[in-house]
Formats: sequence, structure tokens, C-alpha cells
Amino acid sequence: MIDFGPAAIIGLILGFLWGIGCSLAILYAIYLGGYRKAVEDSLGKSKSKRWRETLKKIQQSRAQSEAAASRKLPPQ
Repeated sequence: MIDFGPAAIIGLILGFLWGIGCSLAILYAIYLGGYRKAVEDSLGKSKSKRWRETLKKIQQSRAQSEAAASRKLPPQ
């Protein structure tokens, strides 16, 4: 039973490091695939059609929520 302790600890450490390495590899793949491109697009001077349409929807939604909030508030 004494010989089992060091092997278990080494296995635990290696398993933990393997798990961390796999997690980092997945996060890096996500970064390479989409996030980096999204950041580059957002910093560009010309915006895509999809970006402009989404921004328009967000602005309309905010305007509607502000109008609804102003109707609910009593005059001061």
C-alpha cells in the first residue's frame, strides 16, 4: 500500500496537467476560429451588412425600452 501513494500522486498531477492542456487547446482553437476574426472585423473602418443590421436592431430595442420606461415614470 505504501508503493501506491507516489504513483497515485504522480498520476493525479499528470492527469490534471493533461486536462489543463486540453482545455487550453480548445480555448485557443475557439480564439483562432472566430474570436480573433470578430475582433478584427469590429476594429475595421468599414462594417459588414450584418453588423449594421444588428446595431440598428439594438438601437430600436433600446429606444422602445426607454419609451416604455418614460411612460411608466410619474412626472416630476
